[in-house]
Amino acid sequence: MRHVFLPLAAVLLSTSGLSQVPKDQLDKPPANAKHFTIQSTGGKHGDEWSWQLSDGTRKARFSMNLRGQVWEEDYTGKPGADGFPAKVTIRGVSPQGDVSETFSLAGAVANWQSPIDHGSNDAARGRFYTTLGGPMDTNAWFIERLLARPSHAMTLLPGGEARAEKLTTMIVGKGKSAKPITLWQVVGVSNTPVPIWTDAKGKFFAVANGMAWLPDGYTGEQARMEKVQTAALGAQAPLLLKRLVTVPKTPVAFAHVKLFDADNQRFLSDQTVVVNGAKIVAVGPAGSTPIPAGAKVFDGTGKTLVPGMWDCHMHVGDDYTGPQELSLGVTSVRDPGNDDVMTMDRRARVAAGQLLMPHVYPSSLIDGKGPYTAQVANVATSQDQAIALVRRAKANGFTGVKFYGTFDYHWLPAAIAEAHKLGLHVHGHIPHGIRTSEAIADGYDEVTHINWIVMEGVPADVLPTDNGIGRFEGPGRYAKDMDMKGPAMAALVAAMAAKHIYSDPTMVAFEGLYVPDNGDLSPSYAPFVGTLPSSVERGFRSGGFAVPAGLTRADYRASWAKMIELLGLMHKAGVPIVAGTDGSGIEIIHELEIYEQAGFTPAEALAAATIVPARLVGADKTTGSIAVGKNADLVLVEGDPEARIGDLRQTRWVMIDGKLLNADELRSATGFSGRPH
Repeated sequence: MRHVFLPLAAVLLSTSGLSQVPKDQLDKPPANAKHFTIQSTGGKHGDEWSWQLSDGTRKARFSMNLRGQVWEEDYTGKPGADGFPAKVTIRGVSPQGDVSETFSLAGAVANWQSPIDHGSNDAARGRFYTTLGGPMDTNAWFIERLLARPSHAMTLLPGGEARAEKLTTMIVGKGKSAKPITLWQVVGVSNTPVPIWTDAKGKFFAVANGMAWLPDGYTGEQARMEKVQTAALGAQAPLLLKRLVTVPKTPVAFAHVKLFDADNQRFLSDQTVVVNGAKIVAVGPAGSTPIPAGAKVFDGTGKTLVPGMWDCHMHVGDDYTGPQELSLGVTSVRDPGNDDVMTMDRRARVAAGQLLMPHVYPSSLIDGKGPYTAQVANVATSQDQAIALVRRAKANGFTGVKFYGTFDYHWLPAAIAEAHKLGLHVHGHIPHGIRTSEAIADGYDEVTHINWIVMEGVPADVLPTDNGIGRFEGPGRYAKDMDMKGPAMAALVAAMAAKHIYSDPTMVAFEGLYVPDNGDLSPSYAPFVGTLPSSVERGFRSGGFAVPAGLTRADYRASWAKMIELLGLMHKAGVPIVAGTDGSGIEIIHELEIYEQAGFTPAEALAAATIVPARLVGADKTTGSIAVGKNADLVLVEGDPEARIGDLRQTRWVMIDGKLLNADELRSATGFSGRPH
């Protein structure tokens, strides 16, 4: 589900476009092609082969099936005299449709066309074209030319600059296959550094970052490589924390602010809030709430103070996720599934004062074994093993378990009973073969994603394969014709309300899948255009999933409108809604804007990102609202979210446990060149 805005992961951004080349007409790798296995802790997900012709032309063939999302692509890249691309052709298909992309350089004039854009540059010589999509070998070419330059820096097309910095080396393999590899971080192509491994000659070796591309003979090295990589990247985190965090030596007062009272879902004018240490010590009308002598005072005129917000569906990506989330006013994150080892490593470094991160409440992701197993999943092949994984989640300090689509639904009652006995929150996708109401009857505390609510009303023949692409195509095809107030949906919504079953709808994720055509700019990202690297903003225009035969984009948009209607009905019925993105994180305020479209008041929408998720994880006694005795998790924003909820993007100061952070400094540290619009 997540969009990855990195040229070095551009295979996850491929989009639809021109007439696609059939799979059987794509290049077939020769016997001497170099083979990479695409894998994660969840197992193998695909393959890539790369080879070169006698004239230096690069070729690659890429094949991946990620939970039913299919990529079948090839590319041909002819270098010029300087080794940079002179001609590139990408063909094939991705979940978004056709990936056709071309680039050509004649003299100093470059022309390119991708599924989302086309352009030219008449001063292109000496600039490296970064493709929108294509196999990983497009990125291998990129890193190899970058390292070949003495400065390890180069200018890019369509825009931007990249720089590589050496981090560390290690030995992989054993015996005759043992070889040294070097870890580099690439800066400038994303809003956070991108790690990539090369061999001793500066040639691409692997990517190992949750999803890994590993060459034959080294597929067992992922865990070791990621451990070394985490340590090398993590060495920068303490310096970043020291630079960004201020620990006030005096009380801090936010005077004359408009205040969001999350406990009562209302906004109060002209209030003053006083913090001493890590706690809120006074809240009340500005005229009658004294400010201690010597306090640091923030003038809140024209500003609003809100509790630290939550992203209830944020798969923490790396150490820079923390500062980026904090820049948005997010002081708490519910991570609903990740590499458990990395999650625990980050937790330990936060506790040791070495990493700046919101409070993270993690769930351990548990799936079954099969072709659609989730990446980074803990895989159960029996009921006893599922129960053991639940116990391991508790032992590792996780707050919940998240079940996934390939999990055998027959094991749910026993696994959920064990989770509840251990005090773990249970949520997730719905295992294939059953409906949402059945998972709730088995003990789910929460349903993840709006599509799984819709799945209650799709035809039964969708259910056996809804752990694959059917979980998207089913709701997209049938929601438009559903009566959301009809018996099936009404019964589910009533049951969720009666049992206090939470919904984590991640509306922004599904808007991005169903609504935009190629080249469209999603409302989630429009406010950030002009503030991020060119390659990131190019990715903003990647369209939604390809529309299946017999449907149109208008059909998908009509189904999306029904999902907004369904969200409104759940809210009116009393189903607790928690706001999450399942994205890069910057979508969180648009998630709340969609809630307004569904009929929430601004206060109700903001409650879904503050006090309601705090209640979900049992932290509402210490955070989630602004009250005396609670942790000082606060956000000062310019403007009035009661009138324009989008003003929540205008963060100026953030507090987490009483520590002060300047939002502009946080933005700068995570690759933003300025404030959102």
